[in-house]
Amino acid sequence: MCGIVGYVGNNLAYPVLIDGLKKLEYRGYDSAGVALHTGNSLEVYKKEGKVAALEASVYGKNIQATIGIGHTRWATHGEPSDRNAHPHASNSGDIAMIHNGIIENYAQLKNELLQKGYTFKSDTDSEVLVNFIEDIKINNDCSLEEAVRIALKRVVGAYVILLLDKDLPDTIIAARKGSPLVIGIGENAHYLGSDASPMLAYTKEVVYINDYELAIVRPDELILKNLGNERITPFVQKLDIELAAIEKGGFDHFMLKEIFEQPQTIFDSLRGRMDAEHQAITLSGIDKVADKLLKANRIIIVACGTSWHAGLLAEYVIEELCRINVEVEYASEFRYRNPIITDQDIIIAISQSGETADTLVALENAKKQGATIFGLVNVVGSSIARISDAGAYTHAGPEIGVASTKAFTAQLAVLYLIALKVARLKGTIEGTLFNRLLADLARVPEYVKEILDDQDAVIQEIAKKYSDARDFLYLGRGYNFPIALEGALKLKEISYIHAEGYPAAEMKHGPIALVDEQLPVVFVATKDSYHEKIVSNIQEIKARKGKVIAVVSQGDEVAADLADDVMFVPQVHEIIAPILSVIPLQLLSYYIGVNRGLDVDKPRNLAKSVTVE
Repeated sequence: MCGIVGYVGNNLAYPVLIDGLKKLEYRGYDSAGVALHTGNSLEVYKKEGKVAALEASVYGKNIQATIGIGHTRWATHGEPSDRNAHPHASNSGDIAMIHNGIIENYAQLKNELLQKGYTFKSDTDSEVLVNFIEDIKINNDCSLEEAVRIALKRVVGAYVILLLDKDLPDTIIAARKGSPLVIGIGENAHYLGSDASPMLAYTKEVVYINDYELAIVRPDELILKNLGNERITPFVQKLDIELAAIEKGGFDHFMLKEIFEQPQTIFDSLRGRMDAEHQAITLSGIDKVADKLLKANRIIIVACGTSWHAGLLAEYVIEELCRINVEVEYASEFRYRNPIITDQDIIIAISQSGETADTLVALENAKKQGATIFGLVNVVGSSIARISDAGAYTHAGPEIGVASTKAFTAQLAVLYLIALKVARLKGTIEGTLFNRLLADLARVPEYVKEILDDQDAVIQEIAKKYSDARDFLYLGRGYNFPIALEGALKLKEISYIHAEGYPAAEMKHGPIALVDEQLPVVFVATKDSYHEKIVSNIQEIKARKGKVIAVVSQGDEVAADLADDVMFVPQVHEIIAPILSVIPLQLLSYYIGVNRGLDVDKPRNLAKSVTVE
């Protein structure tokens, strides 16, 4: 959601900014723009549409500058348009600013500025903020740095802002609260971004900026301060990401590449943590809070979207193996619900980006009430990782496709390890079952590869049959119910086909009314304790002429014979089966989206990382 880039150094800024904006396209956006300090003036170029449209509009214009800022906008205040695109200039034209976030009290600030004679060219809250900063600078006869500091003490909301001042030809002023900001350190140059992807080609040394910090960035200097004007020593980290990880690598889309990366990413998430041969699990994050976990009244899992589905499966697994009460909450509801939280509660926060705004606020509220926070994130140095008391990284690597695939299965892999580790510590799992689950989990990477090798062509043909469907129904029982939800979400995200996930037993409580010869019904029907029940559900759909697509275990002729189309997965213990069952559903959604001629990497209206409400 909204990508920001910045560059200050000795080279031309424009190529660096455009390359960075392209690296951030995966976040989702509707317009793009840059501001360049050309020595004598600030030049602002912005355009509705893709970065390519911005490039075309800038052709022949003055782009000779060694400092600049760039932005891809995801509309909040004001429709997508040239005038609402960022950067925004102040009324005088002396300050240009880009902004990721929402200024909640912008209307009040705007009214104050209107009374002072300010005019506005856009509908955005961001243009209000840049003029508010300029008004403070003029009336207080202070520096831009000081004006930003004063303004942000008045502002309510979330933000990352980058500013250029016509009078400062070698300086970018930046600040953050609630939205991510990374600064890369180069040779006589600095790179700024919403994440590290825009700077990977230039540097591996970065500083993650914290909330309420302000950065003064010059080619050879990075100064960090808090809003009280006190200097802060930057903490430089080394990135463990290769440029190839954010390139397509010969695949048609990032989503397909990331689906096919899952044998490796799942292995990476298990590597060094699980020793199936010696029946051992090493998770330092769990060891750090083991005493609290063993005494916990309950575990509350907080997440959004696909991560919420991972949390729902974790609820089933943790309650079964660990005998601890688990509740799964949508972060967007949890933060406003005034929930009852005590110091006996463990909060597990699941987020691919580690920057999800609702999840962050929910954690801050829970922490104030004494809960222990355990973060499960994919991005090292992210805000959730820093706020957590302990945690675990998933090691999925950068996920560029907006629809989460490899991040989801990496989350499941680590959640399985957490459940098994805690169950072993509590003594609530019998040794034979522990060893069986560990052995099955160890083989998941090779099983996923087998599915991708054997089922890809089959699923492409199934996708061709159903690409014109208007609706889908996804059904599963027990451990497979969260996978039905995830399959339906993937199809909605990628193909824009209406899809619903339900517990199969709930079908007769409403959804069965939708069934006719036009409705594809996807059953997640691997061999488990509920198998006979879900076979009965398949028969009920067939009796009403519904089209059945089934994910079944290899060797299951009963369910396979009933289905119109079948996707096979290796048979494993029912607790481990969901991490395999989801793979065919990811491929099905991908190929249906491609068949419909859609941009599966950047679905309409969606953003990769939701860093504002």
